[in-house]
Amino acid sequence: MKSLTDPSQALSTGLAKIRTELHVPDGFPADVVAAAEAAAKRVPDQHADRRAMPFVTLDPAASTDLDQAFSIEASGGDLLLHYAIADVAWFVEDGDAVDLEAWTRGETFYLPDGKAGLYPPVIAEGAASLLPDGPRPAVIFTVRIAQDGATKLDGAERAIIQSRAKLAYDSVKASDVPAGFAEMALRMAMNEQRRGASRVDPPEQEVERLADGTYRLSFRPLLQSEQDNAALSLAANMAIADAMLAHHTGLFRVMSGPDAFKVQRLRNAAQALGLSWPASTGLRDYQRTLDPTDPRQAALMLEIRHASPGASYQPYHDGVVPWHEAMAATYAHATAPLRRLADRYVVRCALAIANGQPVPQAVTDAFARLPKAMGRADSRASQINHAAIDLAEAIMLRGREGEIFKAVVTDFVDHGVRVQLADMPVVATVKASGLRQGDGLTLRLVLADPDQRSIVFEPV
Repeated sequence: MKSLTDPSQALSTGLAKIRTELHVPDGFPADVVAAAEAAAKRVPDQHADRRAMPFVTLDPAASTDLDQAFSIEASGGDLLLHYAIADVAWFVEDGDAVDLEAWTRGETFYLPDGKAGLYPPVIAEGAASLLPDGPRPAVIFTVRIAQDGATKLDGAERAIIQSRAKLAYDSVKASDVPAGFAEMALRMAMNEQRRGASRVDPPEQEVERLADGTYRLSFRPLLQSEQDNAALSLAANMAIADAMLAHHTGLFRVMSGPDAFKVQRLRNAAQALGLSWPASTGLRDYQRTLDPTDPRQAALMLEIRHASPGASYQPYHDGVVPWHEAMAATYAHATAPLRRLADRYVVRCALAIANGQPVPQAVTDAFARLPKAMGRADSRASQINHAAIDLAEAIMLRGREGEIFKAVVTDFVDHGVRVQLADMPVVATVKASGLRQGDGLTLRLVLADPDQRSIVFEPV
């Protein structure tokens, strides 16, 4: 982790430029705000009273748009996950001003100095957010997790809940979460291994705003609490996906795996990084052994992610089993409706089929339109993230032109190689040849230009 020295406010200026260039929304139109304020006053009247259930939330400490709350209970040898998801559809109606604006955005966009929300704050961080400051409407999915980690959707209902605590990833203790939390995560991990899932969570390069107003650029591995919490979403999303598939409807998250050529390149990369990958071990099994806290193994995890085609959305089609290769399962997104447009419709679909009701025609129609809308939003979010990181790297290195840096080759790109600096969380592309993945090299910084979000190195 490295703090960014930015006395000239280049980071603030650069982030403002990114917002303009990439058309990041700045606030909401007046009619959308007015519609959201009116919607936030709607009194839930189609919800069961489940305020006695001991729900808690677990998120980044600063988060206020809380999509999920959970409670866990034992049922014989099974565990029952009661997963409460923000009932966004109670506040947003098909075709209203808030809905139309959400379709233009697709998802919440995050920058180091703030976010551009999918919905106005009065809904996303107020009336619909599962904060512990009062009862909230939610859709409770009850998911049964067997001892082998198999998941099944037992039911779904609209309900009023009351969160007991807003827990944070970086401070939560085992005594804070419901009994069975760690056991549920363990069961899901065992189930992933049994399925042959190849999901990887390498450290992410990110720019973080600190409490004192400064920023930090770092490679940050997931905390154990984040991984365990992700298992809850995984269980719910898989159970909901299976239920939709069984009813011949839905919107699914799909992804294919890397082809044979890319797998061989990954094997070459592992060898170059000094990692042992037995010829008899496939990619799925091997990557589950990788440790994201080890720099060499983390580098390979990043390359595995780069080698895999991106995930996309796909509506149900007769005779087609939607498949997510990394999950080794049929999979859907349902658990973040405050941050992803598609989830609101998947929640409505799952709620209907779990109660023996027809899926609303507006939901079925949306499934046909959502892949394009979500693909556009995902691409935009990726551009924003990469631009912010490029800016932070340039600011961190500004004024150090001519200095020498040690680096390691992580991948090949057109006319050069991608490298990671040895003592800074910086990734760059260098024009060089005759190198292998894992090779060390010495670089001289030629240019660090925050205005262009550009850094240039040359081999020494």
